[in-house]
Amino acid sequence: MQRIFILLSIIYLNCILFNSAILVFYLKPLLILPLIIAVLISTNFANKFILFAALIFSWLGDILLLFVLKDAIYFILGLVAFLTAHIFYIVLFIKEIKKVNGKVEFKKGLILIAIYLSILLLILIPHLGGLVIPVVVYAVVISAMLYMAYLLSFYWAKPASIYLLTGGVSFILSDSILAFNKFYQPIPMSGLLIMATYLYAQWALVKSCIK
Repeated sequence: MQRIFILLSIIYLNCILFNSAILVFYLKPLLILPLIIAVLISTNFANKFILFAALIFSWLGDILLLFVLKDAIYFILGLVAFLTAHIFYIVLFIKEIKKVNGKVEFKKGLILIAIYLSILLLILIPHLGGLVIPVVVYAVVISAMLYMAYLLSFYWAKPASIYLLTGGVSFILSDSILAFNKFYQPIPMSGLLIMATYLYAQWALVKSCIK
């Protein structure tokens, strides 16, 4: 299933690169499905149904964001879907941390994540208009997801810990590029960059858990 996901991702990214808008529209809802199936059929990950829920809401977010040009409400709904997905990821990572360590500890990586979040919001807030509160909440939640992934990476063996951490970072990059492109200024090849980092993030997080 992971190989099918990689193949679909390569085809999809090439469709973006060559401006095949129709194929991009119809392929996007299929992208996360192989990862969902891979999680369901895995037998060695105790919290797989939390991961399954995170992927389901990501899949819903993918579909909703296809219609943002028709009505702004689809952007808000997509934001809510991905927000819910990140909350499930946070719950998942906390459960895994407590399983191996018994508690969630403070580590210095929090400072770097907080600095990045602060700079991002300082740049974006003047341009957000009526979306200040939902975007700030989303940014805080995804930063929390990255921090929990960072903490858990200390307890999981390699290569799972590497997939976990790079997946979390890649998710932040994807959403940061999307936010800059939408609210601040256009970024060249933003669509390709957003989806490449997003697809790697989902694959890496799933692979880390299955590992």
